[in-house]
Amino acid sequence: MSFPTIGPDTPGHPEPGVEKLPPWLHQLVNALPRVRSEEISRFVPPPDGSGRPSAVLILFGDGPDGPDVLLLQRAATLRKHAGQPAFPGGATDPGDDGPVGTALREANEEVGLDPASVHVIGELPPVLIPVSGFVVTGVLGWWERPHTVGPADPAEVATVARVPLADLVDPSNRFRVRHPSGIAGPGFDVCDMFVWGFTAGLISFVLELGGWAKPWNRNSMRDLPAEDLALAMRTRPPDAVR
Repeated sequence: MSFPTIGPDTPGHPEPGVEKLPPWLHQLVNALPRVRSEEISRFVPPPDGSGRPSAVLILFGDGPDGPDVLLLQRAATLRKHAGQPAFPGGATDPGDDGPVGTALREANEEVGLDPASVHVIGELPPVLIPVSGFVVTGVLGWWERPHTVGPADPAEVATVARVPLADLVDPSNRFRVRHPSGIAGPGFDVCDMFVWGFTAGLISFVLELGGWAKPWNRNSMRDLPAEDLALAMRTRPPDAVR
C-alpha cells in the first residue's frame, strides 16, 4: 500500500518539527487547520456552549503490517455503547488538561497506553453526539514508542487491536450500514470488528483527510447485525447513526 508524501517543495509543507513524523502523516497534519465541525458531522456543538466535553484518541503507528490505528471493542455488558468498536476516549474530568489530557488519560485507563509514548499531532474540531449530549474532540497522535496494550479492565473493554490502514481503505472492507429506521452511515469490517456509527464516520473522514481513501462501492449496503442492533437499542435510539 502506498501513502502520499510531502517534501520541501510541496505546497502546504509541514510546520517545523512535523517533518519528524512519517511522511504518510504529513497530508493529514497539513489539512487539520482547515477542518470545520460540519465537515465531520451534521451535528455540530450547540452555540450556547452546552454539552458535556469529551475526547477520543486517534492513535496512528507503524505496525507489523504497515501504518495502523488503535481501536478497541467495548464490553457487551456496559450500560452505554456496549459491544461497540471505538477509539479510546470518554468524558472530560475536572483535572484534565483539555481534550488532549482527556484522550490520553482515557487511553491509559482503558488499554494501558503510556501517554509519554505518544506525540500529539493536533485536534479535530468538536462534534456533537445528540443522544448523549457529549461534545467530542478527536485528538490525533503518533505512537512514537509503541508498547504492548490490552484491555485494562475486561468489564469495560473486550478487545484491543492495531488495525492496518490498508485494511480500512480496502474497498472490500467498506460499505454502508443500514439501521432498521432507514438511516445509513459508513461501515467497516476489520479485525473481527463490525465498525459503525460515530466511530466509523470519524474513520471515514480521517481516511479522506489523510489522502489514503480508495474508491469503493458506496451502494454496498449491509443491515446492522442483530446482536449489534440489540445492544444499540439498549443504549441509544436509532437516530444516533450518522
